[in-house]
Amino acid sequence: MLRLGRREFEPREPVIMAIVNRTPDSFYDRGATFLDEPALARVEQAVAEGAAIIDIGGVKAGPGEEVTAEEEARRTVGFVAEVRRRFPDVIISVDTWRAEVGRAVCEAGADLLNDAWGGVDPGLAEVAARYGVGLVCTHAGGAEPRTRPHRIEYDDVVADILDVTVGLAERAVALGVPRESVLIDPGHDFGKNTRHSLEATRRLGEMVDTGWPVLVSLSNKDFVGETLDRPVKERVVGTLATTAVSAWLGAQVYRVHEVAETRQVLDMVASIAGHRAPAVARRGLA
Repeated sequence: MLRLGRREFEPREPVIMAIVNRTPDSFYDRGATFLDEPALARVEQAVAEGAAIIDIGGVKAGPGEEVTAEEEARRTVGFVAEVRRRFPDVIISVDTWRAEVGRAVCEAGADLLNDAWGGVDPGLAEVAARYGVGLVCTHAGGAEPRTRPHRIEYDDVVADILDVTVGLAERAVALGVPRESVLIDPGHDFGKNTRHSLEATRRLGEMVDTGWPVLVSLSNKDFVGETLDRPVKERVVGTLATTAVSAWLGAQVYRVHEVAETRQVLDMVASIAGHRAPAVARRGLA
């Protein structure tokens, strides 16, 4: 059972996490949700389309202008509070690696801390424990935040992913984070080249077999673009194909830009797998 905020999810129940970037320079939407009203409209749309989690980020993942902890908090804390007020039942996640930002957003009502940089600030897990919120434990290959990998090598990338993410998850629980609120993430593109991310996808079942709920953040990433030789705005089909494979292999939470399309993919895979009845089944019965 995965428990986040006020919600509980069965082990085979797919969960959509919608991305809302409070940045002026995000790689995908180029600042479309930097201002409050467009960002709140995005939250409303995502919830209507089936997102259970809203993931709010105040710093883009890639290189760019420095964003201090104070500026990151300015972009996220008030927005978290407003989303909490308007959408009391939605699960609010904040994409941050900084403990001080984590504390501030938890005070404002966050339910989940999405640590995409692999525990680079060990205090973030302590914050999650103190506030009783969830934590995403990600493999980033030891990369520093906002850096791109350069000639990175692994003897076995999936073995490294398992060692790091399970270790972070076990540490979080030992600190007091509720076990049912801890997820692990292979960290596609983070500290990895395209072949590493493809292998992590192909062997995702090994992560699922650990028993920890698996989150995948695939949406329009570079490994999709390089695999198909497509620019950012033409990666949706590749993303959805990767989503279907990940769902078949047992991932549970999907961090996405395209909520409605992802919902259809996850529902279709669940029905093929026998975990979900068709919405309509009239064919051949009339």
